[in-house]
Amino acid sequence: MATQKTIDAKLISVIDALSDFGSLQNAYHHTNDGLPFPSGTSLLEIVELTREILFPGYFGNSFVDSNTLKYHIGVNVERLNACLSEQVLAGLCFDGYADEAELEQKKEKARQISSDFISQLPAMRSVLMTDVVAAYNGDPAAKSFGEIILCYPTIKAVSNHRIAHALLKLGVPLIPRMISELAHSETGIDIHPGATIGEYFAIDHGTGVVIGETAIIGNHVKLYQGVTLGAKSFPLDADGNPIKDLPRHPIVEDNVVVYCNATVLGRITIGEGATIGGNVWVTNDVPKGEKVFQSKVQQSSK
Repeated sequence: MATQKTIDAKLISVIDALSDFGSLQNAYHHTNDGLPFPSGTSLLEIVELTREILFPGYFGNSFVDSNTLKYHIGVNVERLNACLSEQVLAGLCFDGYADEAELEQKKEKARQISSDFISQLPAMRSVLMTDVVAAYNGDPAAKSFGEIILCYPTIKAVSNHRIAHALLKLGVPLIPRMISELAHSETGIDIHPGATIGEYFAIDHGTGVVIGETAIIGNHVKLYQGVTLGAKSFPLDADGNPIKDLPRHPIVEDNVVVYCNATVLGRITIGEGATIGGNVWVTNDVPKGEKVFQSKVQQSSK
């Protein structure tokens, strides 16, 4: 039987091996010692706090009522401001080194971004309520708006997206993508924070939906499970590396429905009022009002 001394020596050897920077290679992120690092745990708290502010009583403390609403929102806004400022700073510092003066500038920028984000929450709630209405009106099995907020993955995924998209527009690196991936893990819905999504947006069931970075989605759009709004190809530079930031995902105009497992690829436009049937592969523009099915393209009745 191994002695305690032998076990301790083995553990010390493992610790030394795991602490060797060389073994990390490209995985190790070089930055100033002591600078904050993004935290998935803290970002989960930020998402939960934001949901609790946007939908009080449905997330977090379930005993909120009209008499205590302002108190609970006030407490949560203060907590959100502190947590978000810290994580935004971590995102700003993740891009590289910062001396003492630069760090102070980034701290001030993080505080301003957090304040600007929180100022958008009333408008964000208004838009999310349109998403709740869209999900309710699109599902005859839904019994109430409350059921939609509490149970439907579309609201969790889309609320994360609207949080992440707002932070991305405010110039926050990395953090928005981490928030999107929290929703991906929770719901199976993968929406890049760069995607632009209009009002009254609904995803029925949701599992397996993928929406790419440069996708643009209009108002009153409904997607079903398994839908992909993806890129058709990746143009390469002279060195053979993918060229970043090109518009490469679909534009989906107002009042479009895309049924389950449809794949829509490339910078194409799905015209207003079009219907994309299930299990189809679409790589060309679809005119306004057209219906695309597996076996045929059927013009909508005039």
